[in-house]
Amino acid sequence: MWTKEIIDMIIKGIGETLYMTVVSTVLGYLFGIPLGVLMAVSDKDGLRPNAALYKVLDVIANITRSIPFLILLILIQPFTAFVVGKSYGSTATIVPLVVAAIPFIGRMVESSLKEVDKGVIEAARSMGASDMRIVMKVLLVEARTSLITGATIAIGTILGYSAMSGTVGGGGLGDIAVRYGYYRYDMGIMIVTVILLILLVQVFQTVGMAIANRLDKRK
Repeated sequence: MWTKEIIDMIIKGIGETLYMTVVSTVLGYLFGIPLGVLMAVSDKDGLRPNAALYKVLDVIANITRSIPFLILLILIQPFTAFVVGKSYGSTATIVPLVVAAIPFIGRMVESSLKEVDKGVIEAARSMGASDMRIVMKVLLVEARTSLITGATIAIGTILGYSAMSGTVGGGGLGDIAVRYGYYRYDMGIMIVTVILLILLVQVFQTVGMAIANRLDKRK
């Protein structure tokens, strides 16, 4: 069973899984943070309440989050092929991962920003701080512990999504588990890939929580 080819394949699968997870998380936050900030700012208790804008963003986020990832993966295959030139493989999987991650991350960012003490915001306003400065220097800074905790959750979720993509040739450990563990009934490889996925999630969560605890000013 454990030939050099199998071992090399699993090592490659770990690399592809990390590649998909990290890149998708970074791109997800690149777009998810502005989405979360806009929702927090435009909400009725935000810095600049805007019911129409909030409703539009809220509906978009809710609709996207309501679509199961496997269905989303298949649904946007034409768009994926347009963006990266193909609809299979680890690079192609990043596209639906980012699409799924953006509203998820946006919601967590919105929630984190809403946890910031209103007194801190009012103090910044009384000193003449602009809305942009309040967002950058107050909201995001005060919410950093919650944001990092949210990022830890997000990266674990995205890693799980990347494994699901193996059902349609998405690459990584999920693809190995499906091709060998499911189609070829090789429970040994199936168990190994599951254990590796669990370990990767645990590593990300441990590192993320350690960073969050270090930055938590309440401790």
